[in-house]
Amino acid sequence: MSQDVTLTPALRDAFRREADKLDGIDRDVYLANRRDPLEPIIGLGPRNAPVGFFGRDPGRQEVAHGAPFVGSGGQKVRAGLYEHLHGEALPNFEASLAVGRRYFWANTVPYKPTGNKAWSMAVKKRFQPLMAELLIAHWQGRTLITLGREAFLWFAIGQSREIKRELEAFWAREDRFEALHTTMLSLPDGRSAEFQLAPLPHPSPLNQTWFKRFPALLEARLAALECAH
Repeated sequence: MSQDVTLTPALRDAFRREADKLDGIDRDVYLANRRDPLEPIIGLGPRNAPVGFFGRDPGRQEVAHGAPFVGSGGQKVRAGLYEHLHGEALPNFEASLAVGRRYFWANTVPYKPTGNKAWSMAVKKRFQPLMAELLIAHWQGRTLITLGREAFLWFAIGQSREIKRELEAFWAREDRFEALHTTMLSLPDGRSAEFQLAPLPHPSPLNQTWFKRFPALLEARLAALECAH
């Protein structure tokens, strides 16, 4: 693996400026955990990690640890990664952090919202250019396992009507959790990159329809992507 992705001072400052103007950050949780509410929670990982995970937004545990995907849903993902790589159950929390360092992790908005309600489309649009900059210019991987509808359809922000329809149509497919979708992501200055999206359901315990099936779906995704790479 190569050097880890790092936020440039300019990009970190841009995130902090947007967060400073943002209503709805759960500042009480940040304060209780002695965390800076303006600091984005992004699990940057190796620059050349071939596979990344893209979710909705951080929760209470993510704030507490300053790392994404470490709450109950994130642990479901990390447990699947550990079992895929080592053939045995995840032994402890520290092992879940260690296994995650092989991958790139990001969210549509890298701040915890009050009440864990999804950020509005207006907020996601505000942060979209910054997250796109991170994905295109700072990470070399181009395959993202998106977790849930919100994360997958984030890729429709700022796109043409045709591409938006393509993404929505793909999400409506019965085989969306096995198939792959490729879409282009562009920056205002003309830089762009093509991403291969491998959607999965959100791993939250509240998602009763898919929660029990999530480990098998993740294992199938990882095995297929491993063969592809």
